[in-house]
Amino acid sequence: MEVKSTTKFVRLSPKKARDVAREIQGLAVSSALDILTFTPKKAAQLIGKTLKTAIADAENNFSLDASTLVIKEAVIGAGPTLRRFKPRAKGSAGPILKRTSHISITLVGSAPEKKKKAARKAAAKKTEEAPAAAAAAEEQA
Repeated sequence: MEVKSTTKFVRLSPKKARDVAREIQGLAVSSALDILTFTPKKAAQLIGKTLKTAIADAENNFSLDASTLVIKEAVIGAGPTLRRFKPRAKGSAGPILKRTSHISITLVGSAPEKKKKAARKAAAKKTEEAPAAAAAAEEQA
């Protein structure tokens, strides 16, 4: 089950917020909250709010356990840019771009795909070893 939470029109540059979002992708929710709590950036606080909202949605709307949740993806999209102008020399004007962001966090209730693939490889390896062991037993008999 995937749970998605979005915060729109955040008055923060997407470039600055992406640095923090990359830190928490693929982590368990509890460790991601710890990282966001001790990261001294404005983006960490805003992403933390969105993450807490996603956790609350997962618990209340989908009856998922918060301890099993993993962050599948944390995406920072560009929102609309507020354009302002500042006076410059010789009667010209210089643009000031006040950028905004859209923060989207997707949580999954089970183990991430990488762990599932590792489990499949281990199971396949065991099945390969079983016929070899049976053949060795027949040779000894």
